[in-house]
Amino acid sequence: MIQQTKIQFLPAEMELVSSPDIILTKNAILQKIKSFYEELQIKQQDILKKYSSQLPEEVLKISPKISRGENYKGLPWLVLDNPRYFQHNNIFAIRTMFWWGNFFSITLHISGNNKNNLLKNLTDNVSLLEKNDFYIYNGTKEWEHDIDPDSYKKLSAIDGDKLQKIFSANSFLKLAVKFTVESLEVVEENLLRNYELLVKCCC
Repeated sequence: MIQQTKIQFLPAEMELVSSPDIILTKNAILQKIKSFYEELQIKQQDILKKYSSQLPEEVLKISPKISRGENYKGLPWLVLDNPRYFQHNNIFAIRTMFWWGNFFSITLHISGNNKNNLLKNLTDNVSLLEKNDFYIYNGTKEWEHDIDPDSYKKLSAIDGDKLQKIFSANSFLKLAVKFTVESLEVVEENLLRNYELLVKCCC
């Protein structure tokens, strides 16, 4: 005799599973953010053009890309990579990320020759990044995007010697800033201002 599997839902779970509204609303929200990213990447391209003579030529040849997923630590996400030079052990990318229920963020991700070439410019501009609440990744998992106190440290809270150790600890370097989802009325301004700041600090 086959034993029947019993599925049990809590009242709140039953309310959700009985209605399509939450999924339809989620899809509508993600589509609005995708459309926002499509407009944002045009403005990012204008910023890149301003500094194109000071950035690696090969990095600017690759078109921006918007990607979407459903399960980064259990939650949906969208990213806009621009530029997106992801060569083996030689990365130059600026990633704008929306992570459901958490934040919008911008992350500079460099490795290999790009890290070596840009390190002096970035260290020279640390004070500027500090003033704008940037974090530095202090772990070993290169594709960690959760800007939490365990893996990302605020630049303003790190002394010079320790910061230099972090800069040289890995073959890659990640600098990031985040904004609450509730800050939608100023999110475009914040994202573009800090995007341009990262580009300038690389030049």
